[in-house]
Amino acid sequence: MIIIVTGMPGSGKSKIVREFERRGFPSVSLGDIVREETEKRGLPKTKENIAKVSIRLRQELGQNAVAKLAVEKVRELLRKNKAVVIDGVRSLDEVGTFRSAFPNEEIIIVAVHTPPRQRFERLKARGRHDDPQSWEDFEERDWKELKFGIGNVIAMADYMIVNDCPKEEYERRVKELVEKILAEH
Repeated sequence: MIIIVTGMPGSGKSKIVREFERRGFPSVSLGDIVREETEKRGLPKTKENIAKVSIRLRQELGQNAVAKLAVEKVRELLRKNKAVVIDGVRSLDEVGTFRSAFPNEEIIIVAVHTPPRQRFERLKARGRHDDPQSWEDFEERDWKELKFGIGNVIAMADYMIVNDCPKEEYERRVKELVEKILAEH
C-alpha cells in the first residue's frame, strides 16, 4: 500500500507522516528529493534555488519529475514494508507515476486542509530556510503549488482532514484518521 499525503505548505502534512512512521511505516519526502537535487546541482539550498530546481526538474523530466526520482526509493522501501508514505505529492501526474510504477499496490490519498492565515503563521514560526517571511512570499508560493496542480490532488483525496484547531486536537484527529485508514485497508 502507498499512502500519499498532500496539502498546501504548512498545512500539517508532517504530523500525519510522523503518525504513520510512529506505527512503523517508512516515508519518502518529495520536498527532500528536490532539496537533494538542489544540492547535487551545486546550489545553496535557498528558497529561490529550490523553487528554480523544482521548476527546472519539471521542464527536464515532465510534470511528474519529482515522483519519477522517488520511484526507486519507494520500490526499495516496499520490498521490506507493508506500506510506504509519500509526503508532498503536488500533481495528478505524480499520482499517475506512482500508479503506473506500482500497479499492484493500493494507493490512498490523504489531504489536509488548513486556512491560509494559520498556514502562514506556522511557516513563519517553523523557520525553515525556504519558508516565506512575508504574506506576499506566502501567496507567491501558494500560487506556485496551485500551478503544479496540488489542488487537483487534494480534490481527489480518499481521506480529508481539517487542521483548524489547537495542536492537541489536531494530533487527536490525526491519530483517529491513521487508525481508520489502517483498519479499512
